[in-house]
Amino acid sequence: MYYPEMNKSIKLRDRAERSALLAEFRINGSFVLGVYQGSISEFDFLLQYKQEINGEWTKRARTPKHIHWAVDILIKQALENEETDRFLDFRLKEWNRVQPIKTAEEREKLLNVDSLMDQVEEECRGYEKLAGKGEYSLKFLLLVAKLLMIQEKTNRKDAYMFSSLLEQLKSHHGIYEAVSTATFH
Repeated sequence: MYYPEMNKSIKLRDRAERSALLAEFRINGSFVLGVYQGSISEFDFLLQYKQEINGEWTKRARTPKHIHWAVDILIKQALENEETDRFLDFRLKEWNRVQPIKTAEEREKLLNVDSLMDQVEEECRGYEKLAGKGEYSLKFLLLVAKLLMIQEKTNRKDAYMFSSLLEQLKSHHGIYEAVSTATFH
């Protein structure tokens, strides 16, 4: 895909080469996030992103993992503890509201780029102290969190990974516990 303001063509497809692109999001001019058809369930999806670092786009598309999200939140937490705790509380409330995708219409509505980016933009306004802190932009983290939560609940009725991670980060038990929760559950 070509973005004139970036003056570059960004090829996202790596492992998702054989999967259908469902949606593509540009975030802060330095992230491109692709949502592809997954294979775990009918409405599963796969996330892949590229990031511009020091003027260069990463060569390979990356799949965002819970650990990436957790480490960035730990950085933000060290710099803005109270604001990060508010952010985590908000994510936990969202976890409890998120419903799995059950129809093609629900998926299409969910992956509406303009609508989802408007939601992310609005949510970012509540956490301005976290902007510019950590590796990932707040918009990118919000979008990835939303999509990971829906992906988990769509693929498993008894999903718990993301909520466990949020609880672990909120509890301030330290890096080891958060990393363990993000990688081993």
